[in-house]
Amino acid sequence: MALKVSGDRVVIRVDEPETTEGGIHLPESAQEKPQQGTVMEVGEGKRLDDGTLVCPDVEKGDKVIFAKYGGTEITDEDEEYLILDNSQIYAKLE
Repeated sequence: MALKVSGDRVVIRVDEPETTEGGIHLPESAQEKPQQGTVMEVGEGKRLDDGTLVCPDVEKGDKVIFAKYGGTEITDEDEEYLILDNSQIYAKLE
């Protein structure tokens, strides 16, 4: 990936379900916006007023749940990603 994010931002590859649990394929217009993905890149962190660096609490490869309508969608090398602030990540999946 040729993309390097700054600050406390995180790049996510979104896990998009293509079929229902029963195996029915839904058109994109009928699908709910996904909220799960894999962390692909992590910024260095956010610098506080006193100079302290606070690093994001996720690492490359983590599976996460994030804000449904948060972030910015981008395309890099024909792959689609989402750039989120660390605060828009709600949980890590184990």
